[in-house]
Amino acid sequence: MNIGLLLVLAGGVVLTIGDIFMKEWVLKNENWLFIVGLIIYIIGLILLSFSFKYKNIAVASMVFVIFNILTLLIISWIVFGESPTYLQIFGMLLGIASIIVLEV
Repeated sequence: MNIGLLLVLAGGVVLTIGDIFMKEWVLKNENWLFIVGLIIYIIGLILLSFSFKYKNIAVASMVFVIFNILTLLIISWIVFGESPTYLQIFGMLLGIASIIVLEV
């Protein structure tokens, strides 16, 4: 696995952590959760930006977003009990297939 892909995937995971903080902020309405979520978002975007040195910007951005959505789907199901629909699962399978095609 090359460094560009690692940066994109790491950025996607970091962005997912930021999304979790934002969801907690919505549920608990505590401002510190919002601030931490924003800081984590910025770190995720920094990782994405560094990946542009190694990957095409369109490919890196697409992999970043799809990986973030995939991890969010899993986390929202496990942590928040939000069950994915069959259409969402099918969409994620298409997203994974597109990442594989882009990386080949």
